[in-house]
Amino acid sequence: LTGGTVELFGTELRRFRQWGRIGYVPQRTTAAGGVPATIREVVASGRLAVTKLRWPGKADRAAVDRAIELVGLSDRAKDSVSALSGGQHQRVLIARALAAEPELLIMDEPMAGVDLASQEILAATLREQVALNTSVLLVLHELGPLEPLIDRAVVLRDGCVTHDGPPPEALGQHALPGHDHVHPHAAAEPVRTGLLT
Repeated sequence: LTGGTVELFGTELRRFRQWGRIGYVPQRTTAAGGVPATIREVVASGRLAVTKLRWPGKADRAAVDRAIELVGLSDRAKDSVSALSGGQHQRVLIARALAAEPELLIMDEPMAGVDLASQEILAATLREQVALNTSVLLVLHELGPLEPLIDRAVVLRDGCVTHDGPPPEALGQHALPGHDHVHPHAAAEPVRTGLLT
């Protein structure tokens, strides 16, 4: 930050302490990070901001179940995350963030390396969250199935804003059907930030 201020929910960033109001989905990481755990255990860890290390109650268990259901993994809740595909790992990370029932959901490249079926599940999940008044901030290189959900796009190139408004039309290889985002990025490739409100 070289100028201006950053606020979260009307509070200056350096004074903000209500981190339970924010859910975060990192870019392309495994759901358990090498620790043996089930889907339910990983998703339940998302409630820590709410439970503050107290024993989880009925409402906590219900929030975990709902988050797992939202990402379409209810039938696998007891499975080890080590047995999951990349797209399923991403869905577990999304469920972990949703388990805290955040008011703001920040997602860094949630579609990276994710198959089309998982992309569609993610789009449906986000549609439901937005209907429940959750704001969603996405960092994306291509919009894919999320495009109809995005009402504002900020496009950055070389650290500068080149577009701020409705999502622009995709160009080049990113516009091709079935394009899967697994290649390294060239310095000239724009980064799109989407906001669903």
